[in-house]
Amino acid sequence: MNHPPDIESWLNLCLIKGLGDESIRRLLVTFGSPNKILSANATALERIIKKPLAKNLLRGADSDKVSTTLKWLENPANSIVTLADPDYPSQLLNIPDPPPLLYFKGQRKLLNRSALAVVGSRNATPQGLSNAEAFSEAASNAGLCIISGMALGIDTAAHQGGLRGTATSIAIVGTGLDIVYPARNHQLAHQLAKDGALISEFPLGTPAIGRNFPRRNRIISGMSLACLVVEAALRSGSLITARQALEQGRDVLAIPGSIHSPLSKGCHALIKQGAKLVESTQDILDELNVQPIENTPNPIEKNDSTQTTENTVLLNHLGYDAVDVNTLCVRSGLTAEAVSAMLLTLELDGQIASLPGGCYQRIQ
Repeated sequence: MNHPPDIESWLNLCLIKGLGDESIRRLLVTFGSPNKILSANATALERIIKKPLAKNLLRGADSDKVSTTLKWLENPANSIVTLADPDYPSQLLNIPDPPPLLYFKGQRKLLNRSALAVVGSRNATPQGLSNAEAFSEAASNAGLCIISGMALGIDTAAHQGGLRGTATSIAIVGTGLDIVYPARNHQLAHQLAKDGALISEFPLGTPAIGRNFPRRNRIISGMSLACLVVEAALRSGSLITARQALEQGRDVLAIPGSIHSPLSKGCHALIKQGAKLVESTQDILDELNVQPIENTPNPIEKNDSTQTTENTVLLNHLGYDAVDVNTLCVRSGLTAEAVSAMLLTLELDGQIASLPGGCYQRIQ
């Protein structure tokens, strides 16, 4: 184990009931260290924080929570990063409200790697998932660690793409690190812990509480050079992350989509407000003035040489919006049977995806 000698003092401070991050930071500025804070008397504490909080501090943290966390730290993959730790992410130190303590699982060398936040809708379209995965893999291969929130949809695709690249991926979660949420991402969490990292500001045992997820978004954007929004409705948690990125002085990037898709409207709104329109990985690298560590082709450029002429024609009729079979028959002049057969071939080839309601969408 490689934990600082005062880690127990940090836990005894940060696990005080009701003592928020702002109060902890004020106390640290005044007293200099957790040990000195914990040794202070009521009069000294009440000059900095309210009397009820001072009483809680003097009463001490829940000893069971402290013991549980120390036990968790016995696993070499687990650690805690404090504001005083040289490994604390330098980007995060520059935001107005950096968390005093981060629970960490994975590769500590990633904490200060140049990073790109990739966020978007939980209910993503097949095209959105494909874009998130492809752009994240390409950006990771260019040297940018991919940071997201491990939610379903775009977040999951971004992590998967990042993990396949050379700079891997970090998940900022809204629960304690002893809980995997959502549960179906258990395998993804295991891979992130092994090849990337998982980070939380919330104590062990913290369940999935709605208000914690918008809060953790400031860490997603705060640890990153920029925030890429892949798909987002006009009212979306991803737009909260984008707004926080702007407030933190980070670049905001957005991938445009169909004018008919509700999940493109958030991205289009961001672009109207000045976000960088992204069509290729090079757009991201140019905006951040990052030199790629290896060739990073445009992830949306695909080789269509294996497609038959007929299938290529049908793809052109399909376009990039969701379309039903009847509409394709009208556009192409083909019978429903012929169109259905071609659609099956294209779906098996990974060129299109079927959607609810009998519609299809191009994903390459």
